[in-house]
Amino acid sequence: MGVVIYTDGSCKGNPGPGGWGALLVAGGREREMHGGEAATTNNRMELTAVIRALETLKRPCEVDLYTDSQYVKNGIQSWINAWKRNGWKTADRKPVKNAELWRELDELAARHVVRWHWVRGHSGHDGNERADELANRGVAEVAGR
Repeated sequence: MGVVIYTDGSCKGNPGPGGWGALLVAGGREREMHGGEAATTNNRMELTAVIRALETLKRPCEVDLYTDSQYVKNGIQSWINAWKRNGWKTADRKPVKNAELWRELDELAARHVVRWHWVRGHSGHDGNERADELANRGVAEVAGR
């Protein structure tokens, strides 16, 4: 089964209250997801959006995943291999930020065939705009707005 996933993260202040959103499209059906954390960072919310979306898939799938986060796309496609070789340390021997989320994402992505796509945020891309709205809904819920 082919699935298209759009994800986004948002943070009001960095760190601050944050939210994540995901739109999953498969077989003509759509599923919207969102959530948030009271004290987090934008990068954590970007990663969480992808993780929460992938963990909903009950069996191996072909996935086209769209993110406006270069951090997520570059991290999972390039940087993660060196981090794992270096014991989850960066090139300058510092601990990888958000390592627990990267490990979770790595494990989830390995269950599927994921094609990673970067889209420019706030550029009118329908799926990305909907994921952004969902992420902002997550922020509003944890911020009490």
